[in-house]
Amino acid sequence: MLLMFILLGQFRIALSQEVKPLTDSVHTKKTRLIRAVGFTSAYYAGSLFVLDHTWFKDSKNVPFHFYNDNRGYLQVDKCGHVFGSYVYSYMGFNYLRNMGLSRHEALIYGGTLGLVLQTPIEIMDGIHEGYGFSWGDMVANSMGSALIIGQELLFREQIVKYKFSYRESEYAKKANGMLGTNTFDRVFKDYNGHTYWLTCPVNRIVPNTVLPDWLSIAVGYGANGMYGEFSNVLEYNGMPIPPTTRYRQYYLSLDVDWTKIKTDSRFLKTLFKGMTFVKLPFPTLEFGSHGVVKGHLLHY
Repeated sequence: MLLMFILLGQFRIALSQEVKPLTDSVHTKKTRLIRAVGFTSAYYAGSLFVLDHTWFKDSKNVPFHFYNDNRGYLQVDKCGHVFGSYVYSYMGFNYLRNMGLSRHEALIYGGTLGLVLQTPIEIMDGIHEGYGFSWGDMVANSMGSALIIGQELLFREQIVKYKFSYRESEYAKKANGMLGTNTFDRVFKDYNGHTYWLTCPVNRIVPNTVLPDWLSIAVGYGANGMYGEFSNVLEYNGMPIPPTTRYRQYYLSLDVDWTKIKTDSRFLKTLFKGMTFVKLPFPTLEFGSHGVVKGHLLHY
């Protein structure tokens, strides 16, 4: 979740934009596009500068190299890359459509935004000690943009939403700082608390007139028991960490598609936009790769 703070800033910018009519002149659309590109470029350049002086501040510059981390964190990290790219592309496509660009133009310039913006960070990984350019990350980044572009080409709408939820895991406080030292830090480092969801309105799967259009079915993925990228360590900062078993988690739950809720309230529209990528707590079934099945009254 290296890009989380960048995503938050970009999402705040997107929420502040008013929807523009699709009848604007070519000159007006071009002016808005140039302005959007210029602002996004400046913001992103600043974000990369911040990353270089924070995330990579203790890492030496080294010759460009590769790093195979496809097995890392039981692929939860890869799900995070898909999510980051998906959010960028979702916002980019919808913002450009609202500016008056055609669907084709919005797909080219906005639908690919996730892959375009995350590629420079992969290159930065490739020139810093302790990291490396990951083809697995690039594939995941491509999948995030492809989820937007593919649905627009097939359905001309975003039927399936990709969402994220986090809850601080029981392992975080036993890790002696390895998984973060405070709640904010743990959102980035405690992969045990990450869950990624694909949600789809029930009515798009089984058409009916009883269930509301906004009610969605959700399938999720996460993992647990992880004190390390590829295998667990038994101590950190000179203190012991209890041994655990790493296992995958698969979820079946319900969710809300906020785009299906009709309202004339500008406040509620803004609020619903802000909830687009967040999974709400609902009754959930959990299936663990270690053979345990659990039911949760409320889980996210």
